[in-house]
Formats: sequence, structure tokens, C-alpha cells
Amino acid sequence: MESHSQQNLIRTNDEGGAPDAAARPQYPLATPSEPLVSPGPPEGSRGNELAIDIENLTKIYGSKAAVDDLTLRVPQGSFFGFLGPNGAGKTTTIKILMGLAQPTSGHVKMLGQSMDIHQFELRKKIGVVLDDSLLFDRLTGQEYLQFVGRIYGLEREIVDHRVTELLDLFELTPSRHKVIGEYSKGMKKRIAMGAALIHRPALFLMDEPFEGVDAVGARLMKDILIDRVRQGCTVFLTSHVLEVVERLCERLAIINEGKLVLEGTMEELRAGGSEGDTLEEIFVRTVGGEASPERLEWL
Repeated sequence: MESHSQQNLIRTNDEGGAPDAAARPQYPLATPSEPLVSPGPPEGSRGNELAIDIENLTKIYGSKAAVDDLTLRVPQGSFFGFLGPNGAGKTTTIKILMGLAQPTSGHVKMLGQSMDIHQFELRKKIGVVLDDSLLFDRLTGQEYLQFVGRIYGLEREIVDHRVTELLDLFELTPSRHKVIGEYSKGMKKRIAMGAALIHRPALFLMDEPFEGVDAVGARLMKDILIDRVRQGCTVFLTSHVLEVVERLCERLAIINEGKLVLEGTMEELRAGGSEGDTLEEIFVRTVGGEASPERLEWL
């Protein structure tokens, strides 16, 4: 059976978009004095502020440019899809945004602040879900969330309260004393999502957050992200599940071999093809993957 948390959370409309006002998810993640997520600006109040402002960003490894003169602007309060084939430079870009990799050249601003100057302050405002290699396998799920909360400077009482609720929300309470190294891939993504939420970030950087997550867990994570955007937060998402990206994201960018090759809304992306093109068709056409594969003799 679904938990009470899931029943409250999984209430989006049939099109997979944001829930209407009457069906807004009710998160069991708040106390009266300390709501988990900052209210942010009300709907309809978005200005021209940018959550991410990337200018001529280049990152070179050896003789190869993983990111090549990338300029990209992500509006605040948007659900933004960042797409590309394997090796296109998506993860490198996100690691630069996180401060885990230094650019060879170019400039990055997030939430109005320069990453070069305000890296420490910006990290407090960002929630991240990357691959599971960044988790601490020898900590239990509960210990890891407590550690992350304390690293962000939250008081112990607040951390304990939020950890309890996050573990319950993601159905990890029975596994709270199990070390993360023994978690399944889906459980690791859930604990990473909990860590991304615990400090109430204004910006989420999500690199394949739904990979390895079952349908119920993925739905839960999507609903949380949709609600955060409705509350004024920004989600910067990479995923190879293009149907999900098409349904969730207001704007999209496609990079290939480190270069930005297409950017805009779905309507703008369709302008070069057919009105009914899916994101998959646009993506394959853009990155040059339409050629039929050679048949193998033995197949």
C-alpha cells in the first residue's frame, strides 16, 4: 500500500503538468515555524531574473573540449531541460555549476552571484542529485541526511525533524540504519533527493535523477520538483528519458560535442520541423542520429 505521504504527494493532473491549486501536494515536511521549502515568489510574479547565467564557458581535458564556448541563460522559477547524447558535456557543465570542476575559460553566475566570487554562499542555495558515486557508502541513510543538514548549518533539532520526515516521505525509514553501500540504485537516488531538499534550496541541479528509480519513486520525485517550481525555485534537469523531459520542462537546450545546438520552448524547437514532432524526433534530428544502423549478418 502507498504511504500517507505518497497519497498526498501523487496528485498531478492527467497531462503530467503542475497540479492545479485545489490539488497541490501537501508535503508532510514542515513544522509551523520551519517549512521545508521557502515560499518563494507567488505565481505570476516572475521577473527577468536568471537562475543560471553561463557566458562563453569552456572546459578542456587534455586536447578535448568537454564544454565548448557554451552560453546559456536559465530563467528563475523555470523547469529547464538540458539534453545531449552521452559525452556531450552535460555532466561537466553541472559539475562546473556545483564548483566540483573549474572552467578553462568563461563565466558563470547563479542566482545573481558570480560563481568565482561567491562559490561558498551559492552552494548553500543549491540542491544536487548526481550519480550515486558522490554518496558516502559507509554512512547509514539517516547518518548521511544528518551529516548533510549539519554541513549546511542547520540546527540539530531542525535537522533531526527534517531527517525523520524525509526518510518517511521517501519510504526509507525501515532502511534508515542500513549503510548506503547496501542500498539499491533507486534507494540511493531517493536518499540523494532527500539530501537535496533538506536545506530548502532555491536551485536544483539534477543529473539523471530518475535513473534506476521505480515508477512510484519517480512520480514522487517529479511531484516534488513540480511543486518547488510552483513555489519559485528553479530546476535544471538532465535526463535521457525524453518523454519525461518533454512533459515537465518549460524550456530546453540541446548540446552536442560541448556546443549548444538548440534552445527554446517545445514550440520553438518544432519550428525547424513538423508541428507534431516529439522531443525524441527533434533530439535525434538535431544530434545527427537518424541514419539507419547497418544490419548484422548474423541477426
